Amino acid sequence: MSGIYTPSRADPKFHAPVPARRGLGESLRVWWREIDKWLLGLVLLLMALGTMAVAAASPAAASQYGVSDFAFFQRHIVFQFLGVGLMLALSFVSREDARRIGILLAVGMLGLLFLVPIIGVEKNGAKRWIEVGMSLQPSEFLKPGFAILLAWMLSWRLRDPGLPVLGYATLTMALVAALLMLQPNLGDTILFGGVWFVLVVLSGVSFARIGGLIAAGLAALTAAYFLYDNARYRIDSFFGGGTAFDQVDLAQRTLLNGGWTGAGLWLGTRKLSLPEAHTDYIFSVIGEEFGLLACAVILLVYVALVARALLRLVDEDNLFALLAGAGLATQIGGQAFINMLVNLQLFPSKGMTLPLVSYGGSSTLAVCLTFGLLLAITRRNPFLEREKPGLKDLFERPGHGHREDRA
Repeated sequence: MSGIYTPSRADPKFHAPVPARRGLGESLRVWWREIDKWLLGLVLLLMALGTMAVAAASPAAASQYGVSDFAFFQRHIVFQFLGVGLMLALSFVSREDARRIGILLAVGMLGLLFLVPIIGVEKNGAKRWIEVGMSLQPSEFLKPGFAILLAWMLSWRLRDPGLPVLGYATLTMALVAALLMLQPNLGDTILFGGVWFVLVVLSGVSFARIGGLIAAGLAALTAAYFLYDNARYRIDSFFGGGTAFDQVDLAQRTLLNGGWTGAGLWLGTRKLSLPEAHTDYIFSVIGEEFGLLACAVILLVYVALVARALLRLVDEDNLFALLAGAGLATQIGGQAFINMLVNLQLFPSKGMTLPLVSYGGSSTLAVCLTFGLLLAITRRNPFLEREKPGLKDLFERPGHGHREDRA
């Protein structure tokens, strides 16, 4: 009785299957089916709101820099279009390619951070930028790469639980913090530390080790206060209440000047004396011209963005994707939260922009790059069922947070 002939790889007649190449139309249909449309819509909404905010702040910034009234607005529009193109292009890549891009980005930007103290350009007492035809701030592009690099490191524990992944992640964080404080850049150091802490917690480190990490972080902040004059000045000004001439005090006065509904577009007056009205303190300009209700809308959009990204990860069964997505969402949400607290005089001044709302060249491109990678990582086939509960599994897993791991 003859059986069915099945060619083997050693058989010269055997031909390995060739993956079918998709046309542009089919690729677009697959992308549209897998992309998180709610997340994409929220990002585009935030960019539209940011465009209105920069239009309101542009005349105030222009008068301080001696350029035409809408020079910053016109440049912002250009970078918004470039950012949308970059974000959509990155959202087409696979998770594996997103991981590779993030790791290469982290390595490249770390290399540039080593060069910043040597060839960097100093602005407002800090050396954070490199001139490459435009002012490039390596730390901005390092943010998404850092989250993905750490997620990749911490996901190694699934392959080999004996690997000291916590040590690798902590050393990476220490290197980044040291390079940032050379600038000095305490605000971004705190933000990177927050992303690192969230990913370490989600990776399953015991509560005992988490307590030790918190103590180490507080010790580092204390050291920054005594070792860095810039950090000490800003912290002292914050706790001392400041004066009418402090940036943070001016920002709060500007924010509250519009009341609930605002003074109206281009009718604000306090913004004219507010430094960096189009970048660090644009949230205050929104408050003066569009009102506190508009500020509340901006806040809710950020909350919705972060919540949507995390909901997308609730049933994710890939540890790298789960950690990377959570890290990128934490980075965006953390930066927005810090910026708004500074404008409300609830946090020391940090020189940190409001993602997708503040004017920016390289910063706008960096945030769009972050969202592009987040959209790529959260893409999924809606017809595939998940076998594991993802984020839920991390917190309901027996012994989570109570076992001593070897990471």
